[in-house]
Amino acid sequence: MEETGVILIVDDEKPMRHLLSLYLRHAGYTVEEAASGPEALAAVQDKTYTLILLDIMMPEMSGWEVCERVRKISDIPVIMLTARDEISDKVKGLNIGADDYITKPFEKEEMLARVHALLRRKGMYEGKAERKDKSMLTYKGIVIDSETYEAFYGQNVLSLTRKEYELLNVLLKHPGQVFSRDHLLALVWVNQNIEDYRTVDTHIKNLREKLRVAGAPAHEIIKTVWGVGYKIQ
Repeated sequence: MEETGVILIVDDEKPMRHLLSLYLRHAGYTVEEAASGPEALAAVQDKTYTLILLDIMMPEMSGWEVCERVRKISDIPVIMLTARDEISDKVKGLNIGADDYITKPFEKEEMLARVHALLRRKGMYEGKAERKDKSMLTYKGIVIDSETYEAFYGQNVLSLTRKEYELLNVLLKHPGQVFSRDHLLALVWVNQNIEDYRTVDTHIKNLREKLRVAGAPAHEIIKTVWGVGYKIQ
């Protein structure tokens, strides 16, 4: 059996796996993903993981069953993930061998704190989570990664074009600063000789719509400063 220092994320929802992976990678952890219970069990039989983040509500095999089977072969720390905030669920999870429980939706800071605390209790924490990664930027529930060009609001993926991403990145780096359309054209559309202000307006409109669909108060976050331009509030 191969020895690794890896956290295994088990969730049938791809966006959730990717978001958890993003948070953990930027906290300094190595991460692997499994999209189902059987896939997770096969992975656990092949490797020794540092910790498992395990969703309860999955088709084919529930997180309850996965946890029970894992406990028969390993004492890997397990944190259960669920959208249900029922005491009975938490008690059931702890009784079948889970070490902790996180309710969705969750804040990044809470999830990481629970992971760190559990690993400390198990004697596995090496301080990796204290590493700061400047490629990751968060603001009012928005998370962007300049290395992978991934973007999220809460736990929802923002499917942005390259220019929408760059526009959001510029605004998020300077909250409260008003950017004129000229300035945004110069920063985002470098060397493209675009002079039509409507290019900026169209991209802002599309960006707001994608944030709105993801559940964000888009017009409260990206403010129009009439006669001037835009800012992140």
